Amino acid sequence: MCSVLFTSLVVLGGGAFGFAPLQQGSPQQRVLRAETAEADAAYGASHTSFYTSEEKKDSYEGLESVLARSCADDKLRTCITEMLDACAEITKALRSALVTVEGSSNTFGDVQLTVDVIADELMWQTCRDSAVVYQGASEEEPEIKECNPDGQFVVCWDPLDGSSIVDNNWAVGTLVGVWDKSTGLIGATGRDQKTSIVALYGPRTTVLVALDDGVYEFTYGAEGQEADWICSREQISISTECKLFAPANMRAAQDLPGYKDLIDHYMNNRYTLRYSGGLVPDVYQQFTKQQGVFANPTSPASPAKLRLAFEAAPFGLLVEKAGGSTSDGVTGGSVLDVEITAVDQRTALCIGSSQEVDRFNSMICMIE
Repeated sequence: MCSVLFTSLVVLGGGAFGFAPLQQGSPQQRVLRAETAEADAAYGASHTSFYTSEEKKDSYEGLESVLARSCADDKLRTCITEMLDACAEITKALRSALVTVEGSSNTFGDVQLTVDVIADELMWQTCRDSAVVYQGASEEEPEIKECNPDGQFVVCWDPLDGSSIVDNNWAVGTLVGVWDKSTGLIGATGRDQKTSIVALYGPRTTVLVALDDGVYEFTYGAEGQEADWICSREQISISTECKLFAPANMRAAQDLPGYKDLIDHYMNNRYTLRYSGGLVPDVYQQFTKQQGVFANPTSPASPAKLRLAFEAAPFGLLVEKAGGSTSDGVTGGSVLDVEITAVDQRTALCIGSSQEVDRFNSMICMIE
């Protein structure tokens, strides 16, 4: 994994302090540019953050109510509820378990931590006990296993993405993709998913869920709320333009001139860098900031690490459902259209605001 970077670059005219689109040259944008320039002169690089525009509500809808309205399939509602219950249990485990080496490694050769094993076992327990889960597969042991012969869905998960940064107490997450047993996993694509779920464990636990009418965020255990899970954001959209970037696998820039040029474009045009080295927080921010791009190209010396079924497909469904775009990093096509031919299949990835994914494709994928 490439080195973790924490650098903030100045953003001018990109909606740094709000996310409503500004017309180029409008009085509002001119005022923003002037105010931003003045603030930057006073505070330097510390005054370049993107702050939330989310306002507090008098009341919040619970998970059950949202699912009844926005998820027509009753079995899928059950599956989503069970997956979020598992995420709640993982939250509790992360609050109490020490991050220590388990003394084993997964099939990819990655050292397993105690929290990896706990999270994975909680997911397996949920799927085995479920009446709607037909088969399951974990990134920790990438093979499809039977759960309930009368179940409806094939569920694939990465139980705890970000093992290399969890010992720092940084944000990590769980990714879940759900396919119908009529397509199964092998031979299907990410576009065949019935839903996908991504949980982010930070100071709060929040979960993104793809529903019939868009992407929703649910927050666990919010103070003063009766429901365990409340809807904190609904029908989230990702803007076509952005000024926030997360460049993964930067070693590939040594082999791919196009990637080096792309990073130079971000720097020269004063984008804001937000990259932790964890896939979940680095892509999840696109839903809270409503903009952003995550780029992870590959090269012969820096091969693909992201798993198609466990990571790229679940996030891809969420991002495209929110209005963003994805790229497989090779043909420039959507990662959701890549056929899954193996449980542990790897892929390059670019994901986020559509204009930036187009830029990635033109600078990296479309080069002869």
